[in-house]
Amino acid sequence: MTALGLWERFEPATEAHGYIRAKRGRPDGLRVVPADEALSIAGQRVAGWLVVPAWSLSGELRTLQFIPPPGQGKKLNLPGASFEDGLFVVGDLAESGRISIVEGIGQAWACWSATGCAAVLCFGAGRTATVADILRRAYPDRRMILVPDRGKEAQAASIARAVRGEWVELPQDKPTNYDANDYALEHGAEELAELLCQAKTLPMRYRLLGASELMNLPPLRWLVRGVLPAQGLAALYGASGSGKSFLALDLCAAVAAGKEWFDCRVSRATVAYVALEGEAGFAQRVQAWQLHQGHDLPIGLHFVMQPFDLRSLEDVDEMAEAVVASGGAGGLLVIDTLNRAAPGMDENSSVDMGLLVAAAKALQAKLGGVVLLIHHSGKDQAKGLRGHSSLHAALDAAIEVTRVDDRRDWRIAKAKDGNDGEAYPFRLAVVDIGLDDDGEPVTSCVVEPDTGPAEFRRVLPPKSGNQRVAWDALGEMLRQAGDARPKDAPETLPLNRPAVTLDAAIDRIREQLAEVEPKRKTERAKQALTGLQGKGLIAVDRGFVWVR
Repeated sequence: MTALGLWERFEPATEAHGYIRAKRGRPDGLRVVPADEALSIAGQRVAGWLVVPAWSLSGELRTLQFIPPPGQGKKLNLPGASFEDGLFVVGDLAESGRISIVEGIGQAWACWSATGCAAVLCFGAGRTATVADILRRAYPDRRMILVPDRGKEAQAASIARAVRGEWVELPQDKPTNYDANDYALEHGAEELAELLCQAKTLPMRYRLLGASELMNLPPLRWLVRGVLPAQGLAALYGASGSGKSFLALDLCAAVAAGKEWFDCRVSRATVAYVALEGEAGFAQRVQAWQLHQGHDLPIGLHFVMQPFDLRSLEDVDEMAEAVVASGGAGGLLVIDTLNRAAPGMDENSSVDMGLLVAAAKALQAKLGGVVLLIHHSGKDQAKGLRGHSSLHAALDAAIEVTRVDDRRDWRIAKAKDGNDGEAYPFRLAVVDIGLDDDGEPVTSCVVEPDTGPAEFRRVLPPKSGNQRVAWDALGEMLRQAGDARPKDAPETLPLNRPAVTLDAAIDRIREQLAEVEPKRKTERAKQALTGLQGKGLIAVDRGFVWVR
């Protein structure tokens, strides 16, 4: 006999049935096996048992559940039939603003009675996810609340996340399988309604903010005001001999002491400096700094001299552990240099650079604070950082160090809400630190701001040579370009500043180099632009060039 055939043989249920009375339920939509019915399930005759149908939302009967009067056995399901998408609804789904999802008919009665909103019976905790998914697809905008038996809260929370629903937790001091019907019998429908109003939701990954909420967000925190944010990935880069490592040491000392650096306000933080290049002379740099300043380096500045590979998960984990143990979480970690932290890496490979950036960001995530990578500029200094462009794109801040003859400066090449392009001149002062074993003098250098008059530091445009040709050609192009911001221009381009693409500038300069061999023109054009950039006359970033 099919489920439907049996269903049609049974009698409508009444409030007199023992199970309905015991659970304070309602007979709507239920039937009872007649007293003279010989049907047996699992060897037990079910005459007089309550019958709950499992209907699909389209109205097809899937199977039947049989519930005995209190004290006469356990619930049984019809053999040979599957629940599939079957469920049972107490109340009106179409008219309900919210839907309670429960395991059994008793809980469904209790939730409907407390709220007046539809309650859906799953026929067991194992079918909750299936039924919740069916209901969410049918009612995408409806509020759905899972009401699990005591002890099944974790399962309900997981299902709630999957269907964008909520879940309720019954009192922690109740035994396992204590349910909503038990709560209603003990405390009443009003108390159950109050409990259902306290449904929990898992925090959403994405939060949508209004304008007022956005304005109330905390402001960006700086480690070095306008230069380095308090958190993120940054780089300090320049050509060999530009003084970038000396500058990095001076920066670290300022951060560890919380002392102003080049007129920039500094927030004090613990610093860890991983010295992977120039290890032999590093102690001399420290000694020179201390002699020049007349005091020791701040106690919050620590050094790591052992080899370190950013690509090694073990190295990254152990470095993070060491820094945290020294109190450096949330501070500044310097890796000098990036190349020595990844020996053998192909810096021009997007894959290799992508792996390196991911490793640096993973290290930063473990520590908080800032990870500062000391790196080299490329052979063509106009192109900025050496290697694949994905490194520059991943940075939250970048400091470029340049040198032209004895003139050095550092500038903000990239900064969050900072003043990109601003330059700070400095010089390297030589410090005598003693004699070596042969009696020869030993020296090192320290960084000093170049405080000379501005007119002595100002660089005039070249008067002759390829750089003059490039300067004139570039000036003509920029005048023709106007103030309209080019498409895809970098964030570093100041407002209302004309710019042209680097490729277009090279092509125009090449045309103007009349006295250069044709096969050398491209090379000489690039060299001329590099020279102009080194003098601080032009800025080049992400394929665009403009006058500073």
